[in-house]
Amino acid sequence: MRASLIQIDVNPDESINSRRRRVGSLVREQRGSDLVVLPELWTVGAFAYDLFADEAETLDGAREGAREGTLDGTTAREMSEAAREAGVWLHAGSVPERGADGVLYNTSLVFSPDGELAHSYRKIHRFGFDKGEAVLMGAGSQLVTAALPELTLGLATCYDLRFPELFRGLVDAGAQAFVIPAGWPERRRAHWTLLARARAVENQAYVLACGTGGTHAGVEQAGHSIAVDPWGEVLAEAGPGEEILTVDLDPARVAETREVFPALKDRVLGLEAPKR
Repeated sequence: MRASLIQIDVNPDESINSRRRRVGSLVREQRGSDLVVLPELWTVGAFAYDLFADEAETLDGAREGAREGTLDGTTAREMSEAAREAGVWLHAGSVPERGADGVLYNTSLVFSPDGELAHSYRKIHRFGFDKGEAVLMGAGSQLVTAALPELTLGLATCYDLRFPELFRGLVDAGAQAFVIPAGWPERRRAHWTLLARARAVENQAYVLACGTGGTHAGVEQAGHSIAVDPWGEVLAEAGPGEEILTVDLDPARVAETREVFPALKDRVLGLEAPKR
């Protein structure tokens, strides 16, 4: 399985509409890949809080995590078309979503190769410590997996990376790889790569973590998108600017790792106590 991570440079001098068109073109250029991944909130920038409400898109007729919803929004239409024309599964990063309840959510979108919205995930852990995203957006409540023909993806977003229990839950739901779009700050870049490798090692799963470059709302972005194998080995890592990583994943590698070193079978905490 071939995966391409498109690390987008979010530059405030580029209009959102221009960036949408440009990213759509970059997705179309990945024909030949099976999966393409974009970063978190790449249209507005993860720290551009004042743009969230104005740029929010709506998810029509789909519950949280549901399949086959229809997004009424410019980004979603552009990404749907790009996925279809490239013939790829597209994790389109995340967009500000306005729910039917009027609440804003940080919502990831996964499109199938025919351009249909196959899965959506509302970010569970909101960043900000009682400000920013943490107060402007609602929290998701459902773990979401996406079963591709080659392997099953577990969906997480940026700050979620710091909460290992989420990833344990995704493993229990069948995840063999984690896709993590992000807008991670440069000042905590060491944590980004450390945690990406940790989530891969402890869950014996691939990690595809795709971040943004550039500076938005005054916050320099880490970039350094990274692909990690189930043994914790780094397959590829980007630099700070705009870059595309393409890696080949072997779905059998997950099962092999879990069989050779069956640590997941020795889990105790979180399991029901044995009956006497």
